[in-house]
Amino acid sequence: MENTTSTPTSHHLDEQHQKRKRQVGEEEDELSEVEPDAVPQEVREWLASTFTRQLSTARRKNDEKPRFRSVANAIRAGIFVERIYRRLSSATFLQLPPEVTKILKSVDDWQFDVWKLQEASNNTPLRCLAYELLNRYGLLHKFKMPPATLETFLTQVETGYCKYKNPYHNNVHAADVLQTMHYMLSQTGLMNWLNDVEILATLMAALVHDYEHTGTTNNFHVMSGSETAILYNDRAVLENHHICAAFRLLRAEEHNVLVNLSREEYREFRTLVIEMVLATDMSSHFQQIKAMKTMLSLQDS
Repeated sequence: MENTTSTPTSHHLDEQHQKRKRQVGEEEDELSEVEPDAVPQEVREWLASTFTRQLSTARRKNDEKPRFRSVANAIRAGIFVERIYRRLSSATFLQLPPEVTKILKSVDDWQFDVWKLQEASNNTPLRCLAYELLNRYGLLHKFKMPPATLETFLTQVETGYCKYKNPYHNNVHAADVLQTMHYMLSQTGLMNWLNDVEILATLMAALVHDYEHTGTTNNFHVMSGSETAILYNDRAVLENHHICAAFRLLRAEEHNVLVNLSREEYREFRTLVIEMVLATDMSSHFQQIKAMKTMLSLQDS
């Protein structure tokens, strides 16, 4: 009996193959410019040894990892990895609502309306603004912040600001301070004098500077003998708590947006954030003003 079932011809298969290639090509971004054959074998080996999980018994030792034989190949690998990261992260980073995006276009203005942002963002102004600024300064890509981790971290920070239903030191206040810090960095040109770690630390300090604020003063904690006052020996009680709670949050794997900082970068970051948040203690306000006036009076400054 003759088999009447139709089978795809090679011509038909070729057409389907070409169609699939065109579909893939339409979806590819600039990463498609790098053809596999254009990546040297040593670069491919390095990528495999760096990013492929292997059984502990089969792992190479550090001195056995492929080494670059030329600067060109090292640069090519860096570009290749950066494009992979940008491609993956661009699709998974926080997507902001159109109304929020519209409001954030005026983030460089002194008259920026944080209340409008709060309303448009459904009471998540800090989360939206922090993401926008970290992205604007290129810090998301620079420090390879995992998208899902960043979103959970910012959400947790915002939640912490709402923990005590504080009428002033809340998420709206934190967003206002963060935007003001951005204004000072960008509109005065200060950002041009700072490195990436210093900018990250400055923005992060503004972000967490009143994290989990209880709505009471340091003096209240000291006079009432609160657990927080006892923990920090009556010195900069709230400021110490803001820092400690923020870094404790960052220690959790699901919140650690700093996971790709080097040891040196992390130490510099932590030192700067601690110094800046402790400086928000109002007991040192007049001393700071005096020091600033002295600096401004100097001709060399």
